[in-house]
Amino acid sequence: MESKDTVTLPVLDVNDSDPETARSLFDAVSKHGFVYIKNNRGEIPPQDIDEMFGSSKEFFASPTESKAKFSVNSGSSGKNSGWFSMNSETLDPEKQKRGDFKEAFNMSEFKDGKAQQPLPPLLLQNEARLNTFFAQCHALCMRILELIAIGLEINTLAGGKDWFTAHHDRSRGSSGTVFRMLFYPTLPKSDAYDQETDIRAGAHSDYGTITLLFQKPGQPGLEILTSEKGEKEVWSAVPVNPTNEAKVPTLVNVGNLLSYWTKGLLKSAVHRVIFPKDGEGEDRYSMAYFLHPVDEARLEAVPSEKVRKQGKNESKVITAKQHLEERLSVTYAYKLQEKGEALSD
Repeated sequence: MESKDTVTLPVLDVNDSDPETARSLFDAVSKHGFVYIKNNRGEIPPQDIDEMFGSSKEFFASPTESKAKFSVNSGSSGKNSGWFSMNSETLDPEKQKRGDFKEAFNMSEFKDGKAQQPLPPLLLQNEARLNTFFAQCHALCMRILELIAIGLEINTLAGGKDWFTAHHDRSRGSSGTVFRMLFYPTLPKSDAYDQETDIRAGAHSDYGTITLLFQKPGQPGLEILTSEKGEKEVWSAVPVNPTNEAKVPTLVNVGNLLSYWTKGLLKSAVHRVIFPKDGEGEDRYSMAYFLHPVDEARLEAVPSEKVRKQGKNESKVITAKQHLEERLSVTYAYKLQEKGEALSD
C-alpha cells in the first residue's frame, strides 16, 4: 500500500472542559482517531517525561540475559506484563515475514504505590517515579474522557461528563491498563532485510479506551492509515512535533474498546511504525499508556443520541476484561500455534 505526505492532526489545548474544546476534540477523534494534546497544564511536566525516557533507555541498554529474567514468557509476570524481546511480537502476522523489530517492557497498574509484577533493578529503583507517572497519565486521560463525554452530549441523568471516568475509577477494581516502554533500534544494512515486510511495528489498532503516546524529537516513523472520501487508503506519516516547540505535545488515539463502545462513531485508526525511508536515522524510543476501563465494566452502547444514530447495536455485551482477552488472543495465538502450544487462561 502506498504512502503519502504527512497527515495534519489538530493540536488542542484541553486546559478547560468547555463545549468548544470538547467539540474540537470530538471532531478530531471522529475523523482521524488521533489528536495532539498540548502539554501545558502540569499533569505530566516535560522533565518527568524526559526522566522516564532516561530510565527506558538505560533498561533497554542492559544485557539481554538480565532482561530475559523479566520476560513476558518467564512465568514471573502477567500475561501482558514484562519484557518482549526483538521480533517476539508480530502485530500484522498476515503480512509480516518476521516479528516486529522492537523491544518493549509492559507494566500493569500499580497498587498502593507498588508494582504488581517483578521489576528489573534499574526500574525498581524508580518505582515511586513510575507510580507517579502512572497517576499523571491517568489524570490526563480522565480529562480527555470528560471532553469526549461532553462532545457525545451524554445526558446528565445518564452520567453526563462523568460517564466514562466512572468506568475508569481505579477504586472500583483492577483493569487492563498498561504502560509500555518501547525501543526500536536501527538496523545495519543487510540483504536479508525486506523493506516491504520487515517493519518496526506492524499495522494494528490499539486495544483499549484511549492511548497516550510520548515521542522524542528527531525520531519519526509512526504512520496512520488514512483515506479521503472516494480515495483509496494510504499510509500518512505522523509528525513527532507538529508545533516545533520545546514541549512536544502528547499524541492521543482512540482504541478498539472505545470504538466498540460507540458503535464505531469514534474511529480506532490503524497505524504502524516504519524504518526511515532512506535507511538512515537513529534509534527510536517511545512510551505508551494504554487506558482500559475497570475489568468488570460492561461494554453496552454509550448512552448518547449520537451513538444511537449509528444504528442497532449488533455486538454482544461483554466486559472490558473479556474484550482485552479476545484481542490478546488474536495477537499472540499464532506464536503459540507455531510452538505447538495452546492458549489458556
